[in-house]
Amino acid sequence: MGLPKFWARSATTEVPAVDANPSSSDVSVIHDGNLTYTIEKAENGSKPSYQEAAGAPVESKSPLGYHVGWITVIFLNVNQMIGTGIFSTPGTILNSTGSVGLALIYWTIGLLLAIAGFSVYLELSSYFPNRSGSEVVYLEQEYPRPKHFFPVSFAVFSVLLSFSSSNSIVLARYVYQIAGTTPTDWQLKGVAIAGYTVATLFVVAHNKYSLWLSNLLGFVKIVTLIFISITGLVILGGNIPHIPDPGVNFRNAFEGTTTNGNDLAVALVNIVFSYTGFANAFNVVNEIKNPIPTLKRNGAVSILTVGLLYMLCNIAYFSAVPKAQFAKSKETAAGVFFITVFGRGRAEKALNVLVLLSAFANLLAVVIGHSRVIREIGRQGVLPFTKFWVSTKPFGTPAAPYLLLWIVTFIMIVAPPAGDAFQFVVSLATYPNGIFHLFLASGVYLVRYRRKRLGLPRSEFRAWDIVVIFYILLQVYIIATPWIPPKGGPYAGSVSFWYATYCVVGIAIIILCALYYVVWMYLLPRWGGYKVRPEILSVDEHGAVTHRLVKVPLSEIEKWDEEHDEAGHLRRRRHANETSSSQGDGNDQEAKVI
Repeated sequence: MGLPKFWARSATTEVPAVDANPSSSDVSVIHDGNLTYTIEKAENGSKPSYQEAAGAPVESKSPLGYHVGWITVIFLNVNQMIGTGIFSTPGTILNSTGSVGLALIYWTIGLLLAIAGFSVYLELSSYFPNRSGSEVVYLEQEYPRPKHFFPVSFAVFSVLLSFSSSNSIVLARYVYQIAGTTPTDWQLKGVAIAGYTVATLFVVAHNKYSLWLSNLLGFVKIVTLIFISITGLVILGGNIPHIPDPGVNFRNAFEGTTTNGNDLAVALVNIVFSYTGFANAFNVVNEIKNPIPTLKRNGAVSILTVGLLYMLCNIAYFSAVPKAQFAKSKETAAGVFFITVFGRGRAEKALNVLVLLSAFANLLAVVIGHSRVIREIGRQGVLPFTKFWVSTKPFGTPAAPYLLLWIVTFIMIVAPPAGDAFQFVVSLATYPNGIFHLFLASGVYLVRYRRKRLGLPRSEFRAWDIVVIFYILLQVYIIATPWIPPKGGPYAGSVSFWYATYCVVGIAIIILCALYYVVWMYLLPRWGGYKVRPEILSVDEHGAVTHRLVKVPLSEIEKWDEEHDEAGHLRRRRHANETSSSQGDGNDQEAKVI
């Protein structure tokens, strides 16, 4: 199998284009050692991109339409960043850091981390501005060798662990808080399933209108946080009689600061998760007209807006609630604030309604983003039933990915019992995700190096080196800190068993992904006497195009390679009666779909 030669210095050759249509087999092809690049262009107004031929083909016309405007870019990010975290985690972060001063510093660091991550994603999207799916595309193009390794590994991880069970459970809890009743475990799970089902039905039924609903709910979130922020300023101005000393928490702000490594690690990880979602809009790049300028402006607006509101909300909380009481608030931080300022009753219920809407908007944003990830994995050809995952019938939406997400989330809500098992399942995806993001951030330098070797023009955006390195170090930190034992010993974590069990299982999942790849791409073909080759498949009349991986018998491999280029297009025939669609209709009777 051998190691991929990322840094090979083979001679670079170029085959000029014969046809200007980037969907044809005669697109410009650049050979660089064992890598082959094709020039691809889409109708979203982006510049042509150079992508390695093993990757999924560009859809020149987005089958999902171009409904993502600048407002939707902002609210796709806002809705995933602002879930229920800002209403609950500030108390946990204060408890972990030990002081108001350090807690505010950590929230500032979180903003810087989000900006760094956004810059990395923006640079990567500028290289591939006509592909949706963000991490799927970037890992595929950063690490094209061994062929299909990262697509297969990330596919297994995404299919198994793309669930929103914790978000759904949180939504269900607020439903019962509004109702003023205490649910049983199964009642809570039932409402969680119902909430997720409603969100799924919205996004399946209509692409544009579901985005509009997401935007509307995102606006409600922003108004809610602005209201909390203004209330805090009113309190600091001394205008609330029953809060006589609103500045008490800000005097000696660093008193009580912890020096425990595990506590500080937990606080920073919570901060990072509070900003998770800064890259959600990159999942829909091919649905955005002029994507890079639009993302650059409005993605930055979303992060800066959320960062400012996070800081103002924390200041509001600290101005109203005594430090000791707030540190114990955990999931009810905003509730403690509202009760302190407005008292119990209607204000408390109004807050619960607003948090419920925030949780539902978060579900919509997450489901929309994840569906594009799953669909792009399907377009790579590494999932069975390729057409099923890629087709946008019958409603012009990625219905199959939505169905998969619903099934996995349903299982993860119903199967794990409440308590340790549920917490373990929720935490399980975080560790492999951190490893993939470390590869993603580091791969920026691989793409830069290869593009420089090929003499390609500079992309529309390039992140500063210090920003990229900062983001890489963050991923190292996220991977390393879960191994730090908690203060009370190895069994004093968030579960009753060994605190780092989810890390070990997460690593095991990645190892299993690698083993699956070796069996699927090397052992089975060797035993079965065939080789795996891609072909381009046109799925429907709406512009859906995909790779399909097929088994080509060794006796037919020479003929197949003569008739197809590296990307899987049928080559131009010399005789008119041999002319065929460049989209590869799978007419070769000897090739079998994997």
